[in-house]
Amino acid sequence: MLKGTPYIYQGEEIGMTNVAFDSIDDYRDIETLNFYKERTENGVSPETMLAAMHENSRDNARTPMHWNNTPHGGFTEGNPWIQVNPNYPDINVEAALEDNDSVFWHYKRLVELRHELPVIVYGDFTPLFADHPSVFGYVRQLDGKALVVINNFSSEETTVQIPSQWQVSGRCVISNDGERTTLEENVTLSPYESFAILTER
Repeated sequence: MLKGTPYIYQGEEIGMTNVAFDSIDDYRDIETLNFYKERTENGVSPETMLAAMHENSRDNARTPMHWNNTPHGGFTEGNPWIQVNPNYPDINVEAALEDNDSVFWHYKRLVELRHELPVIVYGDFTPLFADHPSVFGYVRQLDGKALVVINNFSSEETTVQIPSQWQVSGRCVISNDGERTTLEENVTLSPYESFAILTER
């Protein structure tokens, strides 16, 4: 819903997660391998370094695409350059296509909305809750239309106060936790709840 050109990195559209390999031997990224070697030779424990790799290695997001729940996620019948994330039986394209509430269908709707609503691509940007530690909200406006977008990036239920000019009703164009069509003075957001309401101004 923001300006700029969005991109979807391989696997993001089905909710693939970063991998956490059990051994440094499973990594391929030369920067990761060199950093691990340097630090362990200087006294840092292998366990500490593996934990750091789980947080920072570029290989975490470079595992083969999960197409289905067959060996290697259906990516190849041979041996891929790097191991497949062990959660491929649960997170894969085939499973995502069969689940109407999957990450894939949510991404598909987001892409459609960028084509349907010029306000998403060309609208002015006004931030909401700029100082809030976990809620990211903003308004996009163009040609008499306003899109109010609110996202809770917290695992906790969170209540925010909506500025008076954005206490509106409209069409919920997308949501991940039930449809919202009205914003009153105080809105309680579920953990990780995100939604966008389109209204006339």
